[in-house]
This record gives sequence, C-alpha cells and structure tokens, in this order.
Amino acid sequence: MEKIEVEQTVAELQKTADDAVIYKAAGSLLIKGEKAKITEDLVERKELLETRSTVLARQEERLRSQVKEAQTKLQEDLRPVSLSS
Repeated sequence: MEKIEVEQTVAELQKTADDAVIYKAAGSLLIKGEKAKITEDLVERKELLETRSTVLARQEERLRSQVKEAQTKLQEDLRPVSLSS
C-alpha cells in the first residue's frame, strides 16, 4: 500500500513544474524542499519497499515449505501401523 502511495506521489511530482513549491511531510510538519531531492528520496523509498517485499515473499515461501514438510512428517508419524502376522 505504501509503495502505491509513493508511486502516485512520484507521478504527481513529474507533472509539476521544476520550480514549483513542494512540501514534504515530516510527522505533523510540512517542510519545504526541492522537487529533485524529494523525488530522489521517494524513488529510493520505493526501491527499499520493493526489496522488503521480495525478502518477505521469499521468507513466506520458505515458511510454507517448512510447514508442508512438517505436516507431511506428522501425517506419516500418526498413520496407523499395520501389523504383519
């Protein structure tokens, strides 16, 4: 969700004139900044969010695999033993 907001903000900044007055939110304050610097910061933020998303997706996949393996092993351990006579 944050990534979408950053992308939308960058898109809006691209529509503004280079000399437009731009303010950046810092907590409850608005701080005047340069368009180029704010855009650069947002692009870096977007890249960081994409990296985090990739890492979390890999961790999720690894965990799903581990859960599946544990479930399979548990099912095997709980399977009734057939007695051979």
